[in-house]
Amino acid sequence: MNKKVLATALLATFAGAAHAQSSVTLYGVIDAGISYANHVKNGNTHDDLVKYDDGVAQGSRWGMRGTEDLGGGLKAIFVLENGFNSGNGTAGQGGAMFGRQAFVGLTKDNIGSFTLGRQYTFSTDYVGANYSTGGNTVAGNYAYHINDIDQLTSSRINNAVKFSSANFAGLTFGALYGFSNSTSFAGAPAVGTTAGSSRAYSFGANYANGPFSLGAAYTDIRFPNQSTPAFTTNIANVNPGTVKDLRTVGAGGRYVFGPATLWALYTNTRLEPLTGGSTTYAAYEAGVKYAVTPALTGGLGYTYMHLSDANTGHWNQIDASVDYALSKRTDVYVLGIYQAAQGHNAGTGDVQAQIGSATSYFNVAGASTQLAARVGLRHKF
Repeated sequence: MNKKVLATALLATFAGAAHAQSSVTLYGVIDAGISYANHVKNGNTHDDLVKYDDGVAQGSRWGMRGTEDLGGGLKAIFVLENGFNSGNGTAGQGGAMFGRQAFVGLTKDNIGSFTLGRQYTFSTDYVGANYSTGGNTVAGNYAYHINDIDQLTSSRINNAVKFSSANFAGLTFGALYGFSNSTSFAGAPAVGTTAGSSRAYSFGANYANGPFSLGAAYTDIRFPNQSTPAFTTNIANVNPGTVKDLRTVGAGGRYVFGPATLWALYTNTRLEPLTGGSTTYAAYEAGVKYAVTPALTGGLGYTYMHLSDANTGHWNQIDASVDYALSKRTDVYVLGIYQAAQGHNAGTGDVQAQIGSATSYFNVAGASTQLAARVGLRHKF
């Protein structure tokens, strides 16, 4: 009897220890507010617009992440993350249940993690998150470059396998491959058609040492508009349905001294069509933020964007923001964006202003300038 009692107690102890080494965490962000913009399309004219706008400083989301300790520094991990619109409750990312992220994998101490599923490229992980005005301030998705053409914030790849290294004295690196799941390895269409399957690869590296950090990444997406949901490649006069390949490289740096943070970023994106000449999009960005108090932070960013080769045009944009933390999880913010466009686009007329990383924000109607402003409330849980 004593042996049975002892065995039962030992089993209960081990079961409790195993349970303690596993965890599932529910988390999320809700970002909501009121936005204003001028020169918004209204039929064949343009007008001022005041609207409820969701997910500007950060996209609204909820998710679950979990770990299971397998022993010897090895863990099983997973993430399921859903994007949604707080204004109407609809799902983001084309209506996908877990359109932001959905992956499972293994991670090993001092080596890194290997994961499988829908995942971010290193253009988002290393470059956009660390070295852009959108990643460093509450200007967020209004400050990311036109339609996120250079993949700084929304570059999520389906059917992806990904390796992300551990931190080696400040250095991290990784590689990703996204399968097309097509019978053709490259997913190539017949000549003269727009059908094709989306395969992708990405790799990058980041180094952080004290107040200084530096990172770079390269991402290549074949037939980006054939992915589900499709990548947005509509910029200036580039027809998204004809894009055969999107290749983007980015590099940035950041320096922190006292309450101030400085950053600089360069990206170069090449859009190759099925027929005709390719288009190159380059963005040059710099910014600063300053913590006036532990709760109050101001940010300022400038971006120059240039379209060349088969299409031409350039844009200048200024982003200014003030963020006040009511608590560790809740903040209110005010931001303003101004953009001016110049250039003649492949014989089709003057280029237009295009604020924001998504076409759904403000549809400009024949205007070369646009001003936008916002008051927002963000809560993290």
